[in-house]
Amino acid sequence: MCPQPAGCGGEDARAPCPGHWAWSANPASGHNAMSVIRRLHETTVNRIAAGEVIERPSSVVKELIENAIDAGATRIDIEVNGGGRESIVVADDGAGMDAGDLSLSVERHATSKLPGDDLTDIETLGFRGEALPSIGAVSRMRIVTRRHVEANGLMIAVEGGRVGAPGPAARNPGTTVDVRDLFFATPARLKFLKSERSENAAVSDVVKRLAMVRHDIAMTLTFNARKSLVARSESGDGMEGRLARLATVLGNDFRQNAVPVDSERDSIRITGFAGLPTFNRANTQGQFLFVNGRPVRDRLLLGAVKGAYQGVLAPQRYPVVALFIDIPAAAVDVNVHPAKAEVRFRDSQQVRGLVVSAIHRAIELHGHRTSTTVSRDALAAMRPGDTPFPGRLFDHAQAAWTPTSDLRGLSGGSLSRSGARPEGDSAFHTQPSPSVVSAPEDTEPGPLGIARAQFHDTYVIAQTGDGIVIVDQHAAHERLVLERMKAEMAQEGVTRQVLLLPEVVELEEAAASRLAERGDELRQLGLVLEQFGPGAVVVREVPAILADADIRGLVTDLADELAESDQATALSARIEHVCSTMACHGSVRAGRKLREAEMNALLRDMETTPNSGQCNHGRPTFIELKLADIERLFGRR
Repeated sequence: MCPQPAGCGGEDARAPCPGHWAWSANPASGHNAMSVIRRLHETTVNRIAAGEVIERPSSVVKELIENAIDAGATRIDIEVNGGGRESIVVADDGAGMDAGDLSLSVERHATSKLPGDDLTDIETLGFRGEALPSIGAVSRMRIVTRRHVEANGLMIAVEGGRVGAPGPAARNPGTTVDVRDLFFATPARLKFLKSERSENAAVSDVVKRLAMVRHDIAMTLTFNARKSLVARSESGDGMEGRLARLATVLGNDFRQNAVPVDSERDSIRITGFAGLPTFNRANTQGQFLFVNGRPVRDRLLLGAVKGAYQGVLAPQRYPVVALFIDIPAAAVDVNVHPAKAEVRFRDSQQVRGLVVSAIHRAIELHGHRTSTTVSRDALAAMRPGDTPFPGRLFDHAQAAWTPTSDLRGLSGGSLSRSGARPEGDSAFHTQPSPSVVSAPEDTEPGPLGIARAQFHDTYVIAQTGDGIVIVDQHAAHERLVLERMKAEMAQEGVTRQVLLLPEVVELEEAAASRLAERGDELRQLGLVLEQFGPGAVVVREVPAILADADIRGLVTDLADELAESDQATALSARIEHVCSTMACHGSVRAGRKLREAEMNALLRDMETTPNSGQCNHGRPTFIELKLADIERLFGRR
C-alpha cells in the first residue's frame, strides 16, 4: 500500500501526491512506491568526479605536469607506454612533499594552491585539489616524493580509490607519479579510448603546449622507450628564450617565419609570435593560446586571431600563432570547467580588440616579408633537367635576352619573343600608368633590391645583395592599392549613404537587442540602425560601397555572428571584400610592360607598405632566391 493518505490516489495514481518527492514503479507489485534517496559510496563518487577531470591519458599527463610546474620544477620527464593504458610516469625535481602533504594530496579537494579560498586570485595552474585523487580512483597509482631538506623519501599507493599507508622510499629530491592500468576500475571508459597512435598524439599535444609556457623548464617526452621531444631549458630573456623553445616544439620554420608580438593596454599584455600570412596551415592546429600561463582553447580568442588575419590570408587557410595573454586574475575566470581549458573574460571585447590590434601591428611592421617556405617550394620545383633542347636553341626558345650594355648588369634590357629587340620596343619604355609613380633612375637599393628585368610582361626580377627577387607585378600593386584605400578610410572614416527608404529587418527579439546594443560599433563601420519594436531593427544608413548589397542578408549575418561568438565581423569583411575587388581592377595588370623606374618604384613601395608580402587573396607577391641556393642548382656548391 502507498504510505501516504488516501488522498494521494492509491494504486492507480498517475501523479505524485503533494507529500511525495519522487515516485518509481515497482515491477513486482505494480505499485508506485516512493524512491529511496541514499548517499553514493565514496569510491563511486570519486570515479564519477574522475570522469570529469580524467577523460583520457592526455588528461593525466596534463594534470601531473601542471602539478610539477606548480611545485617549482626545473626539469620534467614524461614517459608513456601503450598509449597511456599501460603506464604513465611523470618525474620532476620540484619541492617534493612531507608525510602530511603526501597523505592529503590523494584526498579530494585538498590543495596547497588556493590560499584564503579566493577563486578570484588564482596564480597556479592547479587549484581544485581533484587531480591526484581522480587519477587514483581509476588506476593503480604510486607516488614517490622527497623534500630537498629531507634525507629520505616517502611513498604512497592508491588502487581504484583505495589509499594505502605512506611508507619510506628512495628518491632524489622531487616527485615521481607512476600511473598504471589506467581506467581498470572503469572498464567502460576503456572502450572509448582511441588507438595508441591517437592517444599518443593527444599526449604529445598537451606536452608541447605546456612546454611552450615555460621555456625555463627542461622537458622530455618518451613513448615506449623512444624519445619524442627533448626540450632543454632556455636561458635567454623572455622573447629570445620563448622563441627558442617555440622553435624546438614547432620547428625551425616557425622561427624563420614568425614575427614578435608585444602589446599592452590597461594591465593586459599580449606577447608571443605570429606567423607570416604566407606561412599557414589547413586547420587551426597551429594556433597556441595561453592565458596567465595556462593553455586554453577559447572561441573568443580563436575568432580574434581569425579576424586579425582577415584580408591577408588565403581562403580556407589558418595562421600559425603562439600568443601569451597576461591579465589580472580578477579580470578572468578560469574556474569554468574541471579541465580548465576554457576561460571567461570580464571584458571580452577589450581582450579581443587587443589581440586583433597586436597581431595587426606585428604583421604590418614586417609588411614586405613573405615566408621562407614559399622560396623553398619554388626551389624544390626547380631541379636541373636532363632533357636536351630540341634543335637549335634560339629557334625554339620562347624568349631571348638582349642586353643593351654589358653582361655585368641586366638594366636596360628586355625580353623579346623574336630573339631581337625591335627599335624603340622595350619593357622599360612604355608610358607609366597613372596608378604607378615613377622613381628616379638612381634609386637606392632596399631589401627587395634593384629591378633588373621584366619577363613575360608580368614578373619583375630584382637583384639583392645575396640573391634575386621575383615579383608578381599585379599581385604586388593590388596590395599597395588596397592598403592605400584602407588608410584613407581609417583617416576619413567610412563614407555612409542614407537609404531613401529605410530597411526594416525582422529578427528574433534577442537578436534585435544584440544588434541595437552594438549600434555605436556598427556606426563606425558605416551601418546605422536602431531597434524597431521588440523583434526588428530599422537600417537607415549603410556604407557607401555597400549601397547595392543585400542589406537584409548582411544584418541577419551580423545577428548570427553576435549570437555565436559575440563578434561582428561580417560587415568589415564585406567592406574589405569590396575594397579588394576595387583594388584588383585598379591595379597594374599582368601583361603590361613597365619601365625601369616604375619597377623600382613598385619595389620601394612594397618595402614600406603593410602586408605587401601577400596579395589581397593571401598569395605571395614575391619569391626570394638566395644566391647560394641558385648555385646549388647548378652544382657550384
